[in-house]
Amino acid sequence: MAGGKDIYAERAWCPPSPCNSVRRVDATLADRLAIRDVVETWVSARDSGDWDAFRACWHDDGYMMATWFQGPKEDFIRVSQEGAARGVNILHFTGGCRITLNGTRAIAQTRMTIMQRAEVEGVLCDVNCLGRFYDFFEKRDGRWGIVLRQPIYEKDRIDTVDPAATLVLDPELLARFPEGYRHLAYLQVRVGYPVKPDMPGVRGKPAVTMTTSEPLIAA
Repeated sequence: MAGGKDIYAERAWCPPSPCNSVRRVDATLADRLAIRDVVETWVSARDSGDWDAFRACWHDDGYMMATWFQGPKEDFIRVSQEGAARGVNILHFTGGCRITLNGTRAIAQTRMTIMQRAEVEGVLCDVNCLGRFYDFFEKRDGRWGIVLRQPIYEKDRIDTVDPAATLVLDPELLARFPEGYRHLAYLQVRVGYPVKPDMPGVRGKPAVTMTTSEPLIAA
């Protein structure tokens, strides 16, 4: 009772739902959940070295585009394993995911952060790169899998692990790469990777829009 009034009676128009009132999961929602599960498993499996689970995220003809690698998924798995064995320190974090469905095809755009630690100019550094995983999915034999992953790199930064350390970068090397991933590229070049200089971002060239995916699904 509050001020002589039964507030619970007044709220009777919005009673709590019984536990068995959850709506049936329709096919569209099931597809979205399956795609999101693949996106999440990709990150967890790769970063923890669960290569069987990682391989299961792809279709057999899956193709990976990254700053430091472009090629078939089996080659990507191999070089990822080799890097892990050498102590390459790279992790991923995912955020919100937007999925556009078109029959047995879909595009998933997922907010992501790439985090890599390595020595740069003799100083231990962390690079954080923010962007989107832009994934082309297809449903084959009842299973959703990645056909192509094309990250979009939006912005990044580099920090010394020791706040008291001083880092001096080569401005010419830094300027060779787009704004969206230039510090990530710098670190990767310094540890020995060949880095692609023209990956998509949202500023400069090549640039992509922040939204539209629909025209690409039919491509």
